[in-house]
Amino acid sequence: MRFSINIPNFGDFADARAVARTAVAAEQAGWDGLLLWDHVVHDKEEQRGKPFGDPWMLLTAAALATTRLTVGTLVTAVPRYRLEQLARQVATLDALSEGRVVFGAGLGGPAEDEYGSFGDTVDRRVHAERLDEGLGVLTRYWAGERVTHPGDHYRVHDTQLLPATVQRPRPPVWLGGFWPNRRPMRRAAAWDGAAPLFADALHGVPPRPDQLADVVAYVNEHRDVPRGPFDFVVGGLTPADPAKARDIVGPLADAGATWWDERQLQTGGFIDSYDAVMRRIEAGPPRL
Repeated sequence: MRFSINIPNFGDFADARAVARTAVAAEQAGWDGLLLWDHVVHDKEEQRGKPFGDPWMLLTAAALATTRLTVGTLVTAVPRYRLEQLARQVATLDALSEGRVVFGAGLGGPAEDEYGSFGDTVDRRVHAERLDEGLGVLTRYWAGERVTHPGDHYRVHDTQLLPATVQRPRPPVWLGGFWPNRRPMRRAAAWDGAAPLFADALHGVPPRPDQLADVVAYVNEHRDVPRGPFDFVVGGLTPADPAKARDIVGPLADAGATWWDERQLQTGGFIDSYDAVMRRIEAGPPRL
């Protein structure tokens, strides 16, 4: 199992220098990755007045400050991006980090705030169609292909974006979504990883091992052609005490988790607290 630190792109972590310091501390303390939210306003009323940083600029700061740490988003709302812009951002970060990028993708939300605030549709069926079509186009861009794509939501005319990503054929793609909704995890089965969330285990609350085991079984059942390693990413807040942390994470590893993503509770006011995150980082990752 590998271990990441999860931070939002707002509040204390809207500052690229704070994100760089966080990344350095995580690498020095033995963590394996830094995963960043990708939101524009998140919940407008709850986060009103807080600064939001661009996730790709923030991850650039993290990559420049480290040499080993995996960096990426969890998750990027592909349907609200222009694909050519997103493809360049990811490829540039992959080159800068020498192949340390993981790309977490999903629908993003809340839809009314993240889409509707800017005049975009809040229809989740349309978002899902954009996500599926968009991922297909992105992977062709990342491969360095000349792309012609007359799609329903995206159109490309004989265009090549270079350089291709350092990782071949592309960075790992993880798909997020709420379980027990089947469609997001069915989508994940076609890619490189699944990052399930659970309605009764919200951000910062570890899921039950039996819940994860259900996800693992479902995804594995729908992987048409296994293409090497596949990641299952779950997370929550663990205590600094190694034995107590092991009691939480160990059963999830047994259920199939390959990444533990350390997350502050969404309630309580510490989700975007630099000091709270640094305290947990410095205590080190859980040891199995």
